[in-house]
Amino acid sequence: MSLAAEAVFEGLDERTRDLLELRERTGAIRRRGWLVRRALLLADLFGLTLAFGIAHAIYTRADNGGTLSGVGELVFFIASLPLWVIAAKVYGLYDKDEERADHSTTDDLVGVFHLITVCTFLLYAVSRQSRWFRPEFGKLFLFWLIACASVVLGRTVARGYCRRKVNYVQNTIILGAGSVGQLVARMLLRHPEYGLNIVGFVDDHPKERDDDLAHVSVIGGVDDIEELVTLLDVERVIVAFSNESSEETLRLIRSLQEREIQVDVVPRLFETVGPNHGLHMIEGLALVSLPPMRLAASSAFLKRAMDICASVLGLLAMAPFLAVLAVAIRLDSPGPVFYRHGRVGRDGRSIRVIKFRTMRREACRGSEYGGEAAEEMFRALISDPTRGREFETSYKFAADPRVTRLGRFLRASSIDELPQLINVLKGELSLVGPRAVTADELERYGDHAAELLAFRPGITGYWQVNGRSRLTYEDRVRLDLGYVTSWSLKLDAQILAKTIRVLVSRTGAV
Repeated sequence: MSLAAEAVFEGLDERTRDLLELRERTGAIRRRGWLVRRALLLADLFGLTLAFGIAHAIYTRADNGGTLSGVGELVFFIASLPLWVIAAKVYGLYDKDEERADHSTTDDLVGVFHLITVCTFLLYAVSRQSRWFRPEFGKLFLFWLIACASVVLGRTVARGYCRRKVNYVQNTIILGAGSVGQLVARMLLRHPEYGLNIVGFVDDHPKERDDDLAHVSVIGGVDDIEELVTLLDVERVIVAFSNESSEETLRLIRSLQEREIQVDVVPRLFETVGPNHGLHMIEGLALVSLPPMRLAASSAFLKRAMDICASVLGLLAMAPFLAVLAVAIRLDSPGPVFYRHGRVGRDGRSIRVIKFRTMRREACRGSEYGGEAAEEMFRALISDPTRGREFETSYKFAADPRVTRLGRFLRASSIDELPQLINVLKGELSLVGPRAVTADELERYGDHAAELLAFRPGITGYWQVNGRSRLTYEDRVRLDLGYVTSWSLKLDAQILAKTIRVLVSRTGAV
C-alpha cells in the first residue's frame, strides 16, 4: 500500500475517526442497503397483516360465500404475502435508499398507493374466480384503507430506526475540491439526515477550502482513491468536476463500480437540471431531458383545480383554529390580525400576500402599519454590520427584535403563513411554487427572472423542503429554478408531503 495509513487517519475529522472505530468495534459489516431493505420488508409485512387482521375482525361471518372458512381465508392471505413482497420489489420500493441519499417515505407514497390498490384488486379478482371466498366490498375497502396508512407509517418508523444505526451512515469521498466539490460538501453538511459522512476531498490540485469547510481535509490525490476506499471503509464517491480527463474519470468510475461503490456524478451544467429531469438513451448515450419551462393547458388546469380544492377544504377545516389565533394575536399586541406584504406574482403582476401579523404594529413596514417609523427601525437594524450581512444573504433576520412573543412561535411553526390559502383561492398564489419575492429580490434572479415569473408563487416550494433558512440565497434561486424547469403533479405532491415532515420537525425555521 503506497499510502501512509497513519498520516491519512491523522487528517480525518473526529467524527469520521469515531465512526470507523465504532464500526470496527461492533463488527458492523452490513451496510445501508442491507439494513433498510430488511426493515422495510418487515414494515410492509406488519402493515399488511395488521390491515387484514383488523378488517377480518370487523367483518366476521361464519359464511363468507366461498369454500374456505374464516381461518382458511386468513391462511390464504398469509400465504399470499410473498407475492406482495415480490410486487413491492418490482415497484422498486426496496432499492432506492442505498442509491439516493435523500430518499424518504414521502417518495414512496405513489408507489405504495399504486401497489396496494392493484394487489387488492387482484386479490378480489382471484377470490371471485376461484370461489374460495367472496369478501364483502366493505371489508376490502377497509383493508385497502388501513393498509395504505399502516404501510406508510411502518416505513416511516422503519427508516427512523435505521437512521439511528451506525450501518446506515455511508462514508463518502468527494472527488474534486473545487467550487462545485465544496458546494456539494456544504450541502451534505447541512443535511445530516442523509447519513453521508464526508471523509474528505480527493484532488491533485485542490482549491483553497472556504472557512466553513476547513475541517474537511484533502486526503489524497486521484491515484490514491482506490486505496482510500478500502482503508476508510468508503461506500460512496461523488464526482464533482475533477481536473482529470474524461477518459481517466470514466476508468475510475468503472473501477469503483466494480468494487460495489455507489458513484454519484454531478452533471455538467448542473444548474439546469431539476428534480424531475429524466435520463433517456440514444444508441447507448445517456441524455438528461430538459423540458420546456411551460405548463400544458391540461397541467395548468389540474394544478389550479388542486389549489382551489385544497384551499377551500383547508380554510373550512381550520376556520375555528384560525379564529382562535386571530384573537390570540390581538391579545398579544395591539394592531391588525393580518399583515399584507407586496410581492411580485405571476407574469410580474403585483400581489399582496396575507400573513398573520408576527411583529409589533409600529415595526411593520408599510404606510398602513408603522410607516416611516418602521422604516427607520429597519434601517437601524441593517446598519449593524452583522445583521446587514444576514439580511443581504437571506432577506430576513434569524433573531428579529421586532417580533412579538406569539409571533416567534408562529414563524417557527410557519403557522403565520396559513392565511395565504386566501391568496391561493384568489389565484394569486399556488400551494406549491417558487417563492413569492419582492421587487428588490427579483433583481437577484438576473436573467432567470422571466423563468421564475412563468409560475404562480407558492406557499411552499422546492427550496423550503431542502433546507429552508439554512440555505444561502443563491441556493434558493437555484432550487426555485430547478422547480420551474421540471414541474409535475407528482413533484407537487412530494413537496406537499415533505412540507408536512419539515414543519413537524421544525427544521430550518426562523
